[in-house]
Amino acid sequence: MTKKILCCSLLAICLLGFKDAHERTVRRRLFNRTLDGEVSILVIKSTYELQVYDKDGWYATYPAVFGSKSQEDKMMQGDRLTPEGTFHIVSKRPHEKWDKIMLIDYPTKADIAKFQDRKARGIIPKDAKIGDGIAIHGTWPHDDNAVDAFQNWTNGCISLKREDIDELYDMTPVGTKVVIRR
Repeated sequence: MTKKILCCSLLAICLLGFKDAHERTVRRRLFNRTLDGEVSILVIKSTYELQVYDKDGWYATYPAVFGSKSQEDKMMQGDRLTPEGTFHIVSKRPHEKWDKIMLIDYPTKADIAKFQDRKARGIIPKDAKIGDGIAIHGTWPHDDNAVDAFQNWTNGCISLKREDIDELYDMTPVGTKVVIRR
């Protein structure tokens, strides 16, 4: 009898734990309204979220993962850090590996200035390159669980579940403002 109670208790704990983890990563959206006006995106690295806003305010939140587990700003090419600052979507297209991809305009003039200052102060090597190719994109096929498990796997990009990138892709035109912060 004790074994049966223990097994049922363990099963309940496992199921509740899964439910909490699932709720923490499920996208949230205001289903009682449609997007209205200009759309903007806020990426918050510390909470693993990508939030969508329109003229009426918050519209949706999607779970996201990044490059490195470090929450630091991108320093140079190859560091796998996700840049911080204000950017814009400069192109959108389907992608053979990551479902859809939306390229942002990293590096901006502000990023170049930070990069040059860091070089001058010796924070990064003199021969370092700034890098480019930062985007918002989906996961590998059948790998949405990387987002649920907070597995930072990109080279500095922002990755969403495939269903979420499909939805975001449809609501954000080229030119959409993207703010990335810690």
